[in-house]
Amino acid sequence: MSQQTTRRRFLVVAGLAGTTLLAGCTGSTGGGTGDTTTETTTETTTEQTTQSGSMGGATPVDPASAPRATIDRFSEAAGTLMVRTDENGLPGPNEAVDFDQGPFITQGLGPEGDVVRYYNFDVQSTTPAPIYALFYEGEDTPVDGQLNVIDTIPGDDGYNDFWHVHKVTVPEDYEANTVTSLADIEDAGYAMEATDILVNCPVVPDGSTASMRYDDGDASLVEGWYQGMVVSYFQFTEAPLKLSGDSVPLSPIYVTFNVNPGEDGGGPASGFMTEDGSEQTHNVVATLPGDTGYSPLWFVSIYDNAEFDSVSDLSSATSAESLAAGVANVNCPVVSVE
Repeated sequence: MSQQTTRRRFLVVAGLAGTTLLAGCTGSTGGGTGDTTTETTTETTTEQTTQSGSMGGATPVDPASAPRATIDRFSEAAGTLMVRTDENGLPGPNEAVDFDQGPFITQGLGPEGDVVRYYNFDVQSTTPAPIYALFYEGEDTPVDGQLNVIDTIPGDDGYNDFWHVHKVTVPEDYEANTVTSLADIEDAGYAMEATDILVNCPVVPDGSTASMRYDDGDASLVEGWYQGMVVSYFQFTEAPLKLSGDSVPLSPIYVTFNVNPGEDGGGPASGFMTEDGSEQTHNVVATLPGDTGYSPLWFVSIYDNAEFDSVSDLSSATSAESLAAGVANVNCPVVSVE
């Protein structure tokens, strides 16, 4: 295989933001939302290798017959607020999770007092992990049939539900799913180009369900590649996301617990305070999908549960006595507003 390596600068122009977002979680099948006419000017300097042939004679892999990675979101390595114990009985490795039941979904309030529902995917960093979407040179849609590639799963250092989309350019003779890992991309010398697009795609055990989506978006699982193994993940596309500098943007949420932090059994272990005989909390999100500044990564502040009855919207939540501000950043995509 002959190779000619040069240094080139890449300019991501109008249309890439939308097409790469489509690729971000779903690969060739599309999905995701965003303004496909928005102009993005992300520049990346990278090593590009011009190749003849497709990965030196490597052959495509059928995802249906490939091994699957073991996924455990509730191990001590992966979880923060949701760590499996004998008492809580959280699902084990590769055990499908029903996120439509507690403690994985919460009913709270919007900034104007609307009833909202959001999933709970635990604490996440503001540093996204890279996800790689493959495109033929000169094309603005992903390689048909190719699964996207990640290099971390829950429990790995650097894992995040939030993924920073990287565009990978492959030659015209490339066959879908010849690449099944980041190592394959690097070994082939394919050009990689970072965008400013983020996607929220929690990796979960195969067979897991989370049926609710804002505006009835697609709730099916998507498959990807991780180090030669297949993984499954959800996609949440209630609002387009972009990097804030190098970080996942944050939006505030105000919560209160049955027992205040600092008291015996207090904080998250005691559960969110709810109205009598109801699942309705008075947790208040500061933004909703479509609002400027919305992000599903919430910057959590805790107010005194003695103020529970007086909190009904953002104004009253911010006026309540604060016990702690910015205690965690949690991935809680809003999936319903009434």
